[in-house]
Amino acid sequence: MSGQQQAGSDPYFPGNGDPRYRVHRYELALDYRPRPNRLAGTARLSAIAGRAALPQFRLDLAEFKISRVLVDGQVPHYTHRGGKLRIRPAKPLPAGAAFTVEVHYSGNPRPVRSAWGGLGWEELADGALVASQPIGAPSWYPCNDRPADKASYHISVTTPSPYTVVTGGRLLTRAARAGSTTWVYEQSAPTSSYLVGLSIGAFQTVLLGDPGQGGGPQTGYVPARLLPQFARDFARQPEMMRLFEGLFGPYPFGEYAVVVVDEEMDVPVEAQGMSLFGANHLDGVRGSERLVAHELAHQWFGNSVSIADWRHIWLNEGFAKYAEWLWSEQTGGWTAQELAARAYRLLESLPQDLRLADPGRKLMFDDRLYQRGGLALHAVRHALGDGPFFRMLRGWATLHRHGVVTTATFAAHAATYTHKPLDDLLTAWLHEPALPPFPS
Repeated sequence: MSGQQQAGSDPYFPGNGDPRYRVHRYELALDYRPRPNRLAGTARLSAIAGRAALPQFRLDLAEFKISRVLVDGQVPHYTHRGGKLRIRPAKPLPAGAAFTVEVHYSGNPRPVRSAWGGLGWEELADGALVASQPIGAPSWYPCNDRPADKASYHISVTTPSPYTVVTGGRLLTRAARAGSTTWVYEQSAPTSSYLVGLSIGAFQTVLLGDPGQGGGPQTGYVPARLLPQFARDFARQPEMMRLFEGLFGPYPFGEYAVVVVDEEMDVPVEAQGMSLFGANHLDGVRGSERLVAHELAHQWFGNSVSIADWRHIWLNEGFAKYAEWLWSEQTGGWTAQELAARAYRLLESLPQDLRLADPGRKLMFDDRLYQRGGLALHAVRHALGDGPFFRMLRGWATLHRHGVVTTATFAAHAATYTHKPLDDLLTAWLHEPALPPFPS
């Protein structure tokens, strides 16, 4: 179970997650004190063993102090080293058996180190945020950290009363007592561990649009000083939601939250049912509106329709990039054809050593993957024609709603919308590094 890749594990992160079982629900009860950056938590996981008996299993969890572990109420043998909590129950768990794991832990949360810098829990000047893509979730709770292992979440966070707690899902209760407030959220839709977002800070609450107009409640959480810019920069998000529902089908979750933290972020980050932006993404003239569209589109592509492993990340980023182009096209800006041509000229000037359907860990967040992913979809649009293409796009989001997909799943899906073979086109765009001719 150590350094070698197991069958079913992620080829880019073979040490993360354990494919021999799956979790169907997490219940997290957390207490966070911002000034000392102190987190104490209890996590209860409801899981199911796979097709073979489970003499031992592992969870991903950063270097917290663990005070107690239980499996089905019994004390197991466990070790906790190198971000891995290895658990051996008193008796092997039978194949297909349902079981529960409870972990009590505490410590000072900090980001998980990675090739892209720190990921996961980040202490801010006044509060905290969680942005975990791709492997940051263990920075704050024990999990089976695989994108394909999707579960529901019940999250309770207690923190000093001046702070607001935001996470994806429905706010069930908010109860104040003795200077602290406990916020309780429920995310019933299946959620990948890296997509559980969290923000703790001093925010003003802004309601966006009319919930009756589609997409459910849309709420902004914004530092007071940035309210004027936010009002302008996010004014068209409700219109964006209506457009995407028309193109991709109903919004896949119950609500959508946008959090703006009072610090700079390199890029916005999507989480399930919420997105995180930095203060630098607000300028009062909608200069980052394409990013607003990109993060909203991820709720369909990446969050509801999730990838089986990280080789297929273009199915998240290429679709969100193309949604940017569709928003521009549908609102009187540059057409998708014009934006595709710009992306093509950019890619022509850069090295052509990226295979879109399996870019490798080093290139999985390369900007070329985003651009080429959008171009691949544009090429499919040219091959199918607008009517079949948009039916294909909506069908993809609808058929695989809350599911798990691969590039091969997409190829098979797209092929059902045309009598012409797509094999050569998809091979050229998805599997070969050389840039194919521009679709025209």
